[in-house]
Amino acid sequence: MVHTVSDHGAVSRPSSLRDDYLKAYRLMLLARILDDKFASLYLMGKIHGGVFLGRGQEALSAATGMALRKGDIFAPLIRDTAGRLAFGETLLDAVRTYLGSPLGPMRGRDGNVHRGRPAEGMLAMISHLGAMISVVNGVLFARRLRGENDIVGAANIGDGGTSTGAFHEGINQAAVERLPLVLVIADNQYAYSTPTSRQFACESLLDKAVGYGVEGVSLDGTDLFACLEVVGRAIDRARSGAGPQMIVAKLLRLCGHGEHDDAGYVDAQLKAAQSGRDCLKVAEAELLDKRLADPQILTNWRQEATRKVEDTVAQVQREAPLDPYKEDWSAMASKNLLEAQDPK
Repeated sequence: MVHTVSDHGAVSRPSSLRDDYLKAYRLMLLARILDDKFASLYLMGKIHGGVFLGRGQEALSAATGMALRKGDIFAPLIRDTAGRLAFGETLLDAVRTYLGSPLGPMRGRDGNVHRGRPAEGMLAMISHLGAMISVVNGVLFARRLRGENDIVGAANIGDGGTSTGAFHEGINQAAVERLPLVLVIADNQYAYSTPTSRQFACESLLDKAVGYGVEGVSLDGTDLFACLEVVGRAIDRARSGAGPQMIVAKLLRLCGHGEHDDAGYVDAQLKAAQSGRDCLKVAEAELLDKRLADPQILTNWRQEATRKVEDTVAQVQREAPLDPYKEDWSAMASKNLLEAQDPK
């Protein structure tokens, strides 16, 4: 079963969804400001490795992180700063990882985007994104064997990830086992610089859901209300035993693949299309139009988010850097086990 969701306005929304909208907007705003700070630190030579921004994908990301709950599994993209924050990642975790701090969740190892806390349900990203589906499947299947059935796993990938063999194997396994997987696809029109016309010949990525007997829905990924409703409904259905769900959100990456990429290959017509809208600006306009906030409140929220980001970055920059000569290079899992046995 596949369908498309469109035409979402705020007038008839229940108060709970309006509250979610306000919360999601503030998460989107915090994520945007944090991403912009990372971009600035990268240009100043303060970050070693790539910086990958979620600009234009924050609505979908925030909606996913908010719809999940404690005990669920989340496998975010490199562009899912908003979703990570919504799911419980702290600013300290994000900043410490990007700046290579030994106090971060990855202890200054494995680049700066492969961060997570698996014990808390947030999986560290695998760069070959299609592979994240089978990883989430594995966790869900293990939980099922332990008798834990009231959980959901969300795997976020891009349109390029659907062209990998791992995608097909993973979604097929989830469908056969009827796992509570929600696959959230950010259809941002490009797999790095390869347009969708060179990735797949089917009319829509939802055709792939049909091929595996998976329920699918498409939506405007620039519409925060649509994202909150559709993602929330899909997660509820997966949790209730309806099997895996696929969401295809049409949007545009409003930046290069990374800060090293100027995105000169992006078609100007795509930028002018509805899918090329900035979801943060769309949400701001909606807040003002429906009188859910006024310009002064928006200014206050931005100032508060900026202060949080600046304070966090300043704190991490004052922390001692990683010393390779003093580092305990044991496997992280072994170290965590030893600490659990002997907290001293």
